[in-house]
Amino acid sequence: MKKLPDAQLELMLIIWDADRPVTRAEIEEKMDDSRDVLPNTVLALLSRLEKRGFVKKERDGKINHYSALVEREPYMKEASKGILKQMFQGSLKNFAAALYDGEELSEEDAKELMEFLESKVKR
Repeated sequence: MKKLPDAQLELMLIIWDADRPVTRAEIEEKMDDSRDVLPNTVLALLSRLEKRGFVKKERDGKINHYSALVEREPYMKEASKGILKQMFQGSLKNFAAALYDGEELSEEDAKELMEFLESKVKR
């Protein structure tokens, strides 16, 4: 599964969060207000997502409803692994170092991270 471009990912996040079929207008309402996006742009992005197999379109009268065909968690897991491999040579240590470079890690965050890592260690 390929990583989605940011604009398509923004639409998918809206669709996943809705947890029901949504219309183009509903998607536009939820989009980042910092950008003016034309309805035709949203339709083009939805069309690309449909061609890639991420969403399906169902017509109800004159209105199209879009729903996710790809689930959020499997996509996020694959995308995260791709970023880890591509940008951090697959090293979780390098990734964590990049996140906290020069910043203090709270005791609570450190404890939570240690517990997570200990639960994942093969014994």
